[in-house]
Amino acid sequence: MYETLDLARARAETPGVNHVVHLNNAGAGLVPLPVLDVMTSYLRLESRVGPYEAAERSEGAVGNAHTALASLLNCSRQEVAILDSATRAWGMAMSSVPLQAGDRVIISAVEYGSNYLSLLHLTERLGVSLEVAPVDGNGLVDVAGLEAMLDERVRLIAMVHVPMHDALVNPVADIGRVSRRHGIPYLVDACQSVGQMPVDVAEIGCDLLVGTGRKFLRGPRGTGFLYVRQELAHKLVPAIVGLDGVEWLSGSYRLAPGARRFETWETNTAARIGLGVAVDYALGWGIERTYARMRRLAAGLRKDLFGMPGVVLHDRGREQCGTIALSFEGRGTFEVRNALKDAGVNTWVCLENAACVDMQQRGLSTLLRVSPHYYNSEQELERFCSVLEDILTGTRRERVLA
Repeated sequence: MYETLDLARARAETPGVNHVVHLNNAGAGLVPLPVLDVMTSYLRLESRVGPYEAAERSEGAVGNAHTALASLLNCSRQEVAILDSATRAWGMAMSSVPLQAGDRVIISAVEYGSNYLSLLHLTERLGVSLEVAPVDGNGLVDVAGLEAMLDERVRLIAMVHVPMHDALVNPVADIGRVSRRHGIPYLVDACQSVGQMPVDVAEIGCDLLVGTGRKFLRGPRGTGFLYVRQELAHKLVPAIVGLDGVEWLSGSYRLAPGARRFETWETNTAARIGLGVAVDYALGWGIERTYARMRRLAAGLRKDLFGMPGVVLHDRGREQCGTIALSFEGRGTFEVRNALKDAGVNTWVCLENAACVDMQQRGLSTLLRVSPHYYNSEQELERFCSVLEDILTGTRRERVLA
């Protein structure tokens, strides 16, 4: 159904493919020409007329980012705040939830390292109890086990949709039904899922969700966003407010309605415009269509890697997404990554501190992350396999295309 994707067009609109085999989209995707063009055009305008003046002239393009993200997430634009990173968005969301000593926060074992460290910091400052939900045999959050943990002291459930280091896809919608049933606020980290697969906040049933522009959405770095369910927004008090987050009342102030209360006035205008164009570009291709291709590419690559001498696959889950996690027998992960890079193939090394709980539990110190996107070709994956096998064994082989 989704095999009609125009790969030639996708690659023609991605100039980076002429220079590198980019399999690090879980880190940051290659920006497409429409994003590159709109951002460079805007920066030229700034240089000619002045940054404030350029922003005034481009008000519609700046505001489009909220509209595009609302369409992507299936919410209203008043429920979207745009910040300079997903880390900032997650921290703003977490710090606005009223917590006190003795409260319990339930997280997943695959919590992103930066978030986990912030949560540990929270336990030290406030005396909050941080607890990890159980997992099933596939590594997924055990929804029934999580529900059995709940009581009146649980004040927040914080879950990762897709971890940064392997292919697992957590059952976030099932968890959402549990959170609603018990009336507990629910925060979802969707940094690795937004742009890769359909993400519908109404279907998930979350109160808060964070994402980033730079990964599978193929937008600029320095862009993050926060969804805040309208009915909850008025109960959340940001730790820091700015001119755009409040309404000035002649000597006093009132927090802005909806998610806007989390925004500040200063922004990278070129990046915000680029984010809006990137989201529109992704929607134009169709997330279901691009995800179908991404999963097919990843599944074929796993098949080719399985049994390759020296390769160990670490992917888990029932629905495996486009990220592939590898380690190597007799070879260091950094050694392999650097050799691939020297051959013009981009991958990434995930360190233990990037997924503290999960990687420690599994006895993993590093993983090589390989993350194709829809614009990658089968020939590029063939080259990756050939180069990797040469690195590991000193021989090359012909890859049989699926």
